[in-house]
Amino acid sequence: MKTEWDYTALADAYLKRPDYAQAAIDAMVAIAGVNAGDKVCDVGAGVAHLTLMLAAKEFDVIAVEPNDAMRANGVKRTAHFGNVAWHEGTGEHTGQADGAFSLVTFGSSFNVCDRQAALKETCRMLEPQGWFACMWNHRDLMDPIQTLIENTIKDMVPSYGYGTRREDQTAVIDASQLFGPVVHLDARVVHQQSVEECVEAWRSHATLERQAGNRFGAVVDAIERQLVNLGKPTIEIPYQTNIWMAQKR
Repeated sequence: MKTEWDYTALADAYLKRPDYAQAAIDAMVAIAGVNAGDKVCDVGAGVAHLTLMLAAKEFDVIAVEPNDAMRANGVKRTAHFGNVAWHEGTGEHTGQADGAFSLVTFGSSFNVCDRQAALKETCRMLEPQGWFACMWNHRDLMDPIQTLIENTIKDMVPSYGYGTRREDQTAVIDASQLFGPVVHLDARVVHQQSVEECVEAWRSHATLERQAGNRFGAVVDAIERQLVNLGKPTIEIPYQTNIWMAQKR
């Protein structure tokens, strides 16, 4: 399915991206009041990072993903679950039924949608009193290693910015007038990766790829050199999982 952001070349590297903080996901599920067997739709499911966490809670999960390569990886990773089905679709056009879901999630995908169109589509899909949730993992940029990486990127791509993925989503959700008060959740999670795994995760960074253009490979190579120079076999990477969620009016 044709989309503005093409993740085909990044699909395998995406396997090295970090999972969300379990505490944040648990809190989201508790607030939404979703129980085993309830229908949940994970939109922009990618290679199934969030889908796997939802499936483990025994929800009936529909994973919607437009990119063939990403979806193929997701299908493979969730094959041992009998409660996950995959469909081609986008945040604006999921192809799912009206009023079918208790919870609709966007794991690191809401920022690549037309957000107002995606909120309208989500509202259509939700049952009465159902919940919307969008989330991202944000690296702690104050961590010394992450500061080093940020400086490397800014030296090579001076105009680099994170766009909407680091914004507070409250105003966007409120502007739709489709949902009640926005709840913000966050929880810290620390991932430990080898240098090789960390570099591979950077090769999946679509925001950097788009802004660096033909310098993307050179930027990732520069990050790799900086990490190798640390002389550490593994690196601790602190993240904050941020979730914004709201109930359908």
